[in-house]
Amino acid sequence: MSRYPQKSSGRRRFLQLALGGGAVLATTAALPRLFAAIDAAGPMLPGSIRTQPGEVLLEVFGDDGRDLGSRHLPRLVLSDAQWHQRLSPAAFGILRRGSTERAFSGAHERPAVRGIFRCAGCATALYDDATEFDSGTGWPSFWRPISPHNVVELRDTSFGMLRTEIRCARCEGHLGHVFDDGPPPTGLRYCMNSLALRFVSRVAA
Repeated sequence: MSRYPQKSSGRRRFLQLALGGGAVLATTAALPRLFAAIDAAGPMLPGSIRTQPGEVLLEVFGDDGRDLGSRHLPRLVLSDAQWHQRLSPAAFGILRRGSTERAFSGAHERPAVRGIFRCAGCATALYDDATEFDSGTGWPSFWRPISPHNVVELRDTSFGMLRTEIRCARCEGHLGHVFDDGPPPTGLRYCMNSLALRFVSRVAA
């Protein structure tokens, strides 16, 4: 039996939101066209993501998944040139410009081994693979973050919709969005960009 819960019927509700109140797609076969249209629209957030200096309270996790406790750590503040050195062009576009990768293009959906997902920009622990599920959307999806301290929720009104953007708490990199059509126990779907994540296997820890 798979350890990934199946997607909920809330996909229809997501489509209604994505269409901004327009006609609801009758079949899931139309999903790739919807996602392609969103991808073609370009960055979801205007301009650069500028991280402000200071400290943030994070919950720290070892690569073996052990919770090492909460600590105040400095935010990671880099120039665009430094981010370009650290990230691939595609990852830079997502984390620092708020763009979205193509659906079903990511490498991290449903890994074969146990592990945790870290921020590709600053290595902050974001999700445990035990909370990942198959949402059918083509992006890694989780029903909760590894710690509420490690992510930030922001209001996003792009594309004529009201959504909740998810960013990394330490570097403020754009990760994705959270929707209310996920499985129990939270009923939430944290829909993340694969290129914004770095998977660390517990086997190799």
